[in-house]
Amino acid sequence: VSVVNGLSEWLEMTVYKNGKEWSQRFEKGIPVTDLEGGIDTELSGTRIHFMPDEDIFEEIIFSADLLSGRFREMAFLNPGLRITLEDLRHEKKYDFHYEGGIKAFVTYVNKDKSTLFPDPVIITGEREEISVDVGIQYNDGYLERTFAFANLIHTLEGGTHVSGFRTALTRAINEIARRNKLLRDKDANLTGEDLKEGLTAIISVKLREPQFEGQTKTKLGNSEVKGIVDSIVYEEMLAQLEDQPQIVKPVVEKAIRARQARDAAKKARELVRKSALSGMNLPGKLADCSSRNPENTEIYI
Repeated sequence: VSVVNGLSEWLEMTVYKNGKEWSQRFEKGIPVTDLEGGIDTELSGTRIHFMPDEDIFEEIIFSADLLSGRFREMAFLNPGLRITLEDLRHEKKYDFHYEGGIKAFVTYVNKDKSTLFPDPVIITGEREEISVDVGIQYNDGYLERTFAFANLIHTLEGGTHVSGFRTALTRAINEIARRNKLLRDKDANLTGEDLKEGLTAIISVKLREPQFEGQTKTKLGNSEVKGIVDSIVYEEMLAQLEDQPQIVKPVVEKAIRARQARDAAKKARELVRKSALSGMNLPGKLADCSSRNPENTEIYI
């Protein structure tokens, strides 16, 4: 609120606490009234009424779509919380309230997709005063949609919580796939790249002292978070999926197809390159090697 106050032409604050109502007005960030009130009330909470400062902002246009997207995220991440947004300019009202929490969040993101299993896998845990909530579901698409939050802040660039999640997801699925004979002994382990296609994941961590990289707080930097998220997600996934091959099987099959498609595309690019160069009269230094003697065609380091 101190930032909002500093960027506002005026701001009026009303606090309802301990059965009393208190209010104060600020202009250009400076208080112009004393803390007033003390009136009896049954209300509880805080109301902030403000006008952005035209001397600071080039234009003052509030986007209902932008605000509703942010409020929807907050409602998903705080089960039971209700947020109401009214746009009096267009006589529209939005109500955000989701008892399902992260499970409802994942379902919302995948609402127009065909999923590989009906219910999202939900993982929760807490260690060293760091709480972790994760929701995972795969769909038949090709895009990965991972949304990560730290203390409700949307970390668009990820961070240590996302790194820990990816490592745990890859380890757990490989181990479960081996146990259920979904990967043969001669098959290489699936990689994080193989497991990205069609993944929808919500990652939310809460911690006492978050360390963000940059002023925009788009990336979490706490090193201890990676190991905690890794261990919680890995252990919970093993426990939940060990006896549910109906969830693991389609995910592994999709990841194998993704790997095969990338390998085929790589071979096709190499073939195109060789075909393109074969008809060119390149200078000696750029021409492809043609000797059958490995000593002439390979570099040893």
